[in-house]
Amino acid sequence: MSMDEAKGRTVGGTEYSWCKAIHGGTGIAVLSLLLTKPIDISRFQTSLHKLQNSHPILRSKLHHSKTDTTFSFITSPIPFIKIQSHNLNATSDILQKNQNDTVSISPLQQILEHELNINTWQDRNRSETDSDMLFVSIYAMSDSTSVVVLRLHVAACDRTTAVSILRELLVLIKDDDDDDDEKTEENGLNEKICLAIEDLVPGRKAKKHIWARGLDMLSYSVNSFRFTNLKFNDTKNARFSQVVRMQLNHNDTKRVLAGCKKNRIKLCGAITAAGLMAAHSYKNSSKKYGIITLTDCRATLDPPLSNHNFGFYHAAILNNHVIKGGESLWELAKRTYGAFANSKNNDKHFSDMADMNFLMCKAIENPSLTSSSRTSIMSVFEDTVVDDGGEMQREVGVEDYMGCASVHGLGPSMAIFDTIRDGRLDCVCVYPAPLHSREQMQELINKMKAILIEGGKTYED
Repeated sequence: MSMDEAKGRTVGGTEYSWCKAIHGGTGIAVLSLLLTKPIDISRFQTSLHKLQNSHPILRSKLHHSKTDTTFSFITSPIPFIKIQSHNLNATSDILQKNQNDTVSISPLQQILEHELNINTWQDRNRSETDSDMLFVSIYAMSDSTSVVVLRLHVAACDRTTAVSILRELLVLIKDDDDDDDEKTEENGLNEKICLAIEDLVPGRKAKKHIWARGLDMLSYSVNSFRFTNLKFNDTKNARFSQVVRMQLNHNDTKRVLAGCKKNRIKLCGAITAAGLMAAHSYKNSSKKYGIITLTDCRATLDPPLSNHNFGFYHAAILNNHVIKGGESLWELAKRTYGAFANSKNNDKHFSDMADMNFLMCKAIENPSLTSSSRTSIMSVFEDTVVDDGGEMQREVGVEDYMGCASVHGLGPSMAIFDTIRDGRLDCVCVYPAPLHSREQMQELINKMKAILIEGGKTYED
């Protein structure tokens, strides 16, 4: 594809960090859906093309120039997605790989983990070949059941984008089911990729004096080596991403949310506190932990963006917390959330953006410095996804779904992707294996769940 036939732009600073990180395995976003109705592949592909027409970043290729090490989005004028199909035998081979695990996981989760570790971009970066931003696969489970997977580069897909993709795609599939075959495609072509987040930061919020920048960067880099980590299981063998899942029932979720409302904090504060308490239960003394909170900046950019603007528009805030032991869930939740809220009110997510990206790239370029450490013990999202679309999902055959991104390169010990689905908390928790074992992380998640449930009992009424 020539530049005359395509449009696009050079990646921004945050996007560039993800382009560097994905080489080591961090930044592969996967959305997997369990379908219990037969899927019409032709109709499904038409829906995908409509989605690509509406969002140019999904019909873009990532171009890596070896001459000046830059990355660019090159956008095709036409949708081009192709679906890769896996028959029953191929799917069975993937599922059998986990048969010897002591912790049982569902077929949906097994396929999610399989896709998290398919790094198309790592292979393509070695040549001048452009690589797609979106890949779609269908795994046959039976004559009527399948798992549909969308795998994306995180530079083009933050969590808000992933949620919007799911919602828009299900609407398109449902509309196709309702429409006549001869009905023409209504979606117009959206030709322009939105600007990078750095180009949309309002006013002087990203400005910082050179001395302040130097001190902050020194503080970030020094503190990162002082953070307490979870016990490492295997630091030598090649890493890959695995997942554990934490689900609360409707009543327990309702109580935890009531606790958050009463204490005037968001759910991320309670999840952070439960995670810190669970991790510290293995320690005997006061320890310092790092927490990264990701916040969606769309509404505060200039001009503001909507959820319909696909891409990566989250910013990270790193806070450290000293845990002595004996803290209550709500005491710790208020303290940790208050630290994050104060940082955000002072625009640290904007002013520290360039520093965080620079340090991230330096850490990626010097893996020996971070081979036995992590950026934080846990990463969380400021806002929880609320999904009340279960009825419509079941109409089109979606029985269950999971979504997250890989973290086995640079990243936290555990990344939490939380959703409240039809009133029930559902967290996909991603970790780097074999640095941490599935048994270790399942035990940690079980402790977190017990802490949240026990804390919620305070708000029984």
